[in-house]
Amino acid sequence: MSTFKTRQANINDIEKVAVLFDAYRQFYEQEPNLEFAARFIGDRLNNNESIIFIAEDETQNALGFCQIYPSFCSVIAAPIYTLSDLFVSPSARKSGLGKLLLEQAREHAQANGIPRMDLTTAKTNLTAQSLYESLGWVRDDVYYAYNKSV
Repeated sequence: MSTFKTRQANINDIEKVAVLFDAYRQFYEQEPNLEFAARFIGDRLNNNESIIFIAEDETQNALGFCQIYPSFCSVIAAPIYTLSDLFVSPSARKSGLGKLLLEQAREHAQANGIPRMDLTTAKTNLTAQSLYESLGWVRDDVYYAYNKSV
C-alpha cells in the first residue's frame, strides 16, 4: 500500500504540476501541450494567482494536484476560493488521493479564514460528483452557470 503526502506546490514544482495539468486538460478534451501547461502553471505560481496542492507518493512521484483561485463573493461580502482543478493520475484513482487533496484545500481555506469554496464539474463526471458530495459539498440546484467567449 502506498503512502501519499500532500503539500503546497511552489515554483520548483512547475514541471511536476505541468504534466498533471496537461493530463487534466486532455481529460476535458483539450489537445496535449506540455509547454503551454508549464507556462500556465508557472505564471499562476510566479504571480501568486493560485494555490496549488500536489500529492506525491513515497518516492516523490507526483500523482495528483488541486488548484484553487482566490476570489470574492458579493452576496456574503467575503473572500472565497474557487476550486478550479482537481486531477488524480489514472494509476492512483480510487486510492483516496482526491479526497486527500480536497481536504488539504479545505484545511487551507479554514486556516486562512475563507468561509466558502466553490467548484464546478462536468455533469457527466459522476465519479467526481460522488466524491464531492461524500465530503459535504452541496450541489447548486438553484443557479445556472453561464460563460461567454470574448
